[in-house]
Formats: sequence, structure tokens, C-alpha cells
Amino acid sequence: MSAPVNVICMKWGKLYGPEYVNHLRAGVARHLAREHRFVCFTDDASGLAPDVEVRPIPSLGLPTGHQDRRWQKLSVFGRELADLKGTTLFLDLDLVVVANLEPFFEHPGPFLIIRDDDLFRPKPLRKLNPARERFLHSVGNSSVFRYEIGAHTYILEAYLADPAGATRDYEISQQFQSAQLAAHGHLAYWPKGWCVSFKNDCVPRHLKSYRADPALPAGAKIVVFAGNPKMGEVLAGGGHRLHRRIGKVDWLRQAWEA
Repeated sequence: MSAPVNVICMKWGKLYGPEYVNHLRAGVARHLAREHRFVCFTDDASGLAPDVEVRPIPSLGLPTGHQDRRWQKLSVFGRELADLKGTTLFLDLDLVVVANLEPFFEHPGPFLIIRDDDLFRPKPLRKLNPARERFLHSVGNSSVFRYEIGAHTYILEAYLADPAGATRDYEISQQFQSAQLAAHGHLAYWPKGWCVSFKNDCVPRHLKSYRADPALPAGAKIVVFAGNPKMGEVLAGGGHRLHRRIGKVDWLRQAWEA
């Protein structure tokens, strides 16, 4: 029998309503057969489904005068995380689970994350700065990552040692997180194609989007909304641009709402 695991998410502010958590929880329940806890760390539990465990958002432990909620996700790397223990999968709210999640717990490695470049098309101009190109190619996208609670405390500790320096030297928290993981030899990625970008992997390119609707690539398990359009916009029937027609997304809406 497979060991129990945790699936966690985080919600603060007004950007995402409780329906995002509830649909995510339902998707996890459909696609993860093994025993698990689904926990939402939030500052507002109103509207959350009864089968969502609720815990307060962990404190980052920042010094007075340096409150940056954009880096709040790093708080999961404390020595303790509420009453949770063991193997944990973090999921952002703006994604859709479309297939079996068991491989995310079976794939070997102490820490697994999406390679950010796997979600985007090549950026040739980055090659003009080889050092930055190498770093950005290594960055993990923290929409989906798996870790052991308490095993990567060095990430949060490094941030708290110099939060001003971290936010000065890195544009977003996942860049800082990736640099710390790489320095400790723990940075590894999900197989390409498990987590796909809706815009770049599902929507046909340019004029082809006017001839065909978005489709789920073979082997995809999670659809991520990196950049624009956002998930809520697409599910509401929007997201169109002159260079990109979205088309029908019944399969996506069914996966999210079922």
C-alpha cells in the first residue's frame, strides 16, 4: 500500500475565490487514489468545501518593514508546516488537473519542479547573455513541486538572512528558490510534457488557432496557465487576441468543473 501524502495550496487576498480551491480539491480527489490530505493555507476560509482542510498561512518570519506577500510561498520551507509531515505536492490555484497524479509521487528525487522553460517557447534573444540564459533555463516554475516537509529549510533561511538582497537580485521567488535548490544539488524537473502550458501547448499557433480548437497534448497531466490569458478568463470564454483565437475549451471546463 502506498504511503499517505499531502497535497497543499495557498490562497490569500482577493485574486482567487474559494471556487478555485474547491475545484482543485475535486480534481485531486478524482485523480489521486492513494490516501492523502488536501490542505489549503489561507487568510479567508469562507466558501471552502468541507473536505478541504484549512490552516492559517504560515508566517514568513520577515523583519519589520519588509512585508512582501509575493514571496509568501517560501513559507512552506520552514522546519514545520502546521501539523503536516512527509511527502507533499504543492499546487497553484490557477491550474487544471487532467490525469492521474500518482506519477508525481512515484518519480524519484528529493525535490521535483516544472522547468519554467518547458512552459514557454524559445527566447533567442536571451542567448545574447549566456550566463543569464543558463540561469533562466535552470529556473523551476513553482506552480507544481514536490518535496519533503522540513528537508529544504535552507531556502527560507537564505531568504530571511537577506530579504532585501534576495528581492533585489531575483525578479520572483521561484528564481531565488531554484538558485538555492541548485546550490544544494536538489534541483530536478518533472518529465517534459507532464505539466503543459495552456497557451503554448494546447492552443494552436497563430492562424492555425482559427482552424482548430485547443487540445490536450498526449501525456499531459496538469494544464498550467503561465502568463496570459489567465484560467478564469479562458473558462469564461475570453482570452482571444487578433493573433490567437482560443476556440472551444469544453474539455478544459469539464476537467475543472466536474
